[in-house]
Amino acid sequence: MTSPDLSSALSRLRAAAPLVHNITNQVVANITANALLAIGASPAMVLAEEEVGEFTPKAAALVVNLGTLTAPQRASMHVATEAAIEAGIPWILDPVAVGATAFRLGTAHSLLERGPSVIRGNASEILALAGEVAGGKGVDSAHRAEAAREAARRLARRSGSVVAVTGATDYVTDGTGMLAIANGHPLLTRITGTGCTATALIGAFLGAGLDGMAAATAGLAVLGVAAEEAAQRATAPGSFQVALLDSLYTLGDAALARQARVSAA
Repeated sequence: MTSPDLSSALSRLRAAAPLVHNITNQVVANITANALLAIGASPAMVLAEEEVGEFTPKAAALVVNLGTLTAPQRASMHVATEAAIEAGIPWILDPVAVGATAFRLGTAHSLLERGPSVIRGNASEILALAGEVAGGKGVDSAHRAEAAREAARRLARRSGSVVAVTGATDYVTDGTGMLAIANGHPLLTRITGTGCTATALIGAFLGAGLDGMAAATAGLAVLGVAAEEAAQRATAPGSFQVALLDSLYTLGDAALARQARVSAA
């Protein structure tokens, strides 16, 4: 499978400065907003059911994250995704801890029926969403990304969505071809919200006009390369988190194209 051309992905995003509407979880709202600002996008965290239908069409992309799911938030997600579909706005689903409870799994399945452009999750989340494992261990993956590759391919075929599985190596599939992104650093697992940040970055690239495969590949490669650069300056998780934001801000097209390790899988 041919890898998407990443040589102008960042400059395209920064020129577009897409407004990314996030219905996300309370743990990561600040982190993902800062990451979107650092990369050159504009974040919005509009949550109320009474206004998401009006606000979503103003955005270039919608991010739906199940992290701290509540009944009111579920209602907002349904209204916002309906508005996104009607307005032709791409949207991405992050099924956080989808196998942990029936409420969470049911919400994810109802959203899946609305055809997200991209689904991004760790291996256990993708396996659970695909109906191939039961239960889960919360937000942490109990499986390696490689274990979910074929489930991701089947889920992509069934849903019509691009599916991204994140782990030590990330995998992106449209149901036929598959790409591996081998960038990243272990310190990404020592701060909260890096998976959610990956989802938000993919949303930003969707908002800049990249298709699902290109947006998912670019978002994951950007985060992985930025993490590698940040780890060179950081001594522990706290300094790494700050350095990661700095790396997202300073990363350019040439460095991304040179350092991204993307291959057919």
